[in-house]
Amino acid sequence: MSLVSERALNVLRVIVQDYIHSSEPVASKAIAERPGFDVSAATIRNDMALLEEEELIAAPHTSAGRVPTDKGYRVFVDTLTNHKPLTGAQRQAITRFLEESVDLDDTLTRTVRLLSTLTNQVALIQYPTFGQAKVRHVELLPVDDARVMVIMITDSGRVDQSVVDWGELPDESVIGEIRASINEVLIGKSLDEVPQLLSNVPDNVHPDRRTLFEQLSDGICRTLDAHRTTRLLMSGAANLVKTEADFSHSVYPVLEAIEEQVTVLKLFHEMREDGFDV
Repeated sequence: MSLVSERALNVLRVIVQDYIHSSEPVASKAIAERPGFDVSAATIRNDMALLEEEELIAAPHTSAGRVPTDKGYRVFVDTLTNHKPLTGAQRQAITRFLEESVDLDDTLTRTVRLLSTLTNQVALIQYPTFGQAKVRHVELLPVDDARVMVIMITDSGRVDQSVVDWGELPDESVIGEIRASINEVLIGKSLDEVPQLLSNVPDNVHPDRRTLFEQLSDGICRTLDAHRTTRLLMSGAANLVKTEADFSHSVYPVLEAIEEQVTVLKLFHEMREDGFDV
């Protein structure tokens, strides 16, 4: 976008805003007549041609007007949007609403509802969750002369395991000592606390055992991946019906796609691969 002038970006802003408002392609003459544009329609057409080269706008069919592309919307959202600050009353209402949350899941559920209400759009939140499981016991079982199996048992009855290569298996007494240290740190703790709890070696671990403890910590954190799931929260699907005219055919396939979480999660993954921050 290095070739796009400030005026051309202002043209893009007007095209996005007008198209959102009217759902009709925006013509150069209409932009030239807007306050703040002291140039001719021909000059605006030159700016629009540059925006087309950058794939920020496009001409639908044979229309003389232009509409924003997905890339154009992204530029508008990232750099051209005028953010309107919340009022004091809105801030207080949001604070009170979120303060009533009972846990993280509830906070995010309330957040997605607020986003939908404030924007009159569909709001989606994707986040990883471990659920409510807590550690009941961690067991260490020698596999061979170099490796030990780390078994994690949760209060939900789930059992997960991973194998840690120690290079050389220590004596059973050393394994028992490290097992006791691990369990002292983790038993009764929720799974989402485990990585932080294991980030520092406890003081009661002998200096000679610290490397072994750190290797086990890595193995335990790998077992947590079996518990981590991706959750998708949505609110405001009904808002799509209000702008059904924006869809070329029917809004219902869009609603069905949103309901299918696998489809949406795959879309988020593809957007991240394309460099979008989602």
